[in-house]
Amino acid sequence: MDQFINVTQQLLKGFGENSFIFIITLLLSLPLGFIVSMGSRSRFIPLKLVTKFFVWIIRGTPLMLQLFVVFYVPPLMSGGGFNFSRINAALIAFVINYAAYFSEIFRGGIEAIPKGQYEAGQVLGMKKSQIFFKIVLLQVIKRITAPIGNEIITLVKDTSLASVIAIPEILMNAKDFSMQGLIWPLFYSALFFLAFCGVLTLLFSFFEKKLDYYKG
Repeated sequence: MDQFINVTQQLLKGFGENSFIFIITLLLSLPLGFIVSMGSRSRFIPLKLVTKFFVWIIRGTPLMLQLFVVFYVPPLMSGGGFNFSRINAALIAFVINYAAYFSEIFRGGIEAIPKGQYEAGQVLGMKKSQIFFKIVLLQVIKRITAPIGNEIITLVKDTSLASVIAIPEILMNAKDFSMQGLIWPLFYSALFFLAFCGVLTLLFSFFEKKLDYYKG
């Protein structure tokens, strides 16, 4: 029993790191993703090309590689004079990665709205900003809820990649127990992810039902 309590405490401590990375990444990558999506839809061609190139690079390379780049490249480039802490490096890599993915979801949702919606707002004498926030935005939210939910659930599991730069998250702690001859903590750690993802699934299901007023 004491062993079970000790393992649980260590895994909970590790999952605290996962949860911290998850929360900060979500809070920063969603608004950043929206800004990037605006850049990819910009009529200013240089900005549009740079934004699309950025998204292509981030989406086309593994998150694990991006973690290595953010953590190891700055000290190499500066001769050891500058480096990010492990947790800051993880947060930077996660935020940039998920902002790129969220930007494409936002862009797709915005571009899926029929042009007639914009024209109707113009007929009513509304400004572009009013059309977007009063007519388009809620429709976009309805359309992107499912794909955003999938990405957020993926983010929960991806936080385990932080262990590659030695952040003591839950799987790293479970692996430490396996090196001591205890295998079951590895499977036990899965319950933490299943519970967290289960709660998120229920929340997104509830949120989608609340948006059922729009059937377009």
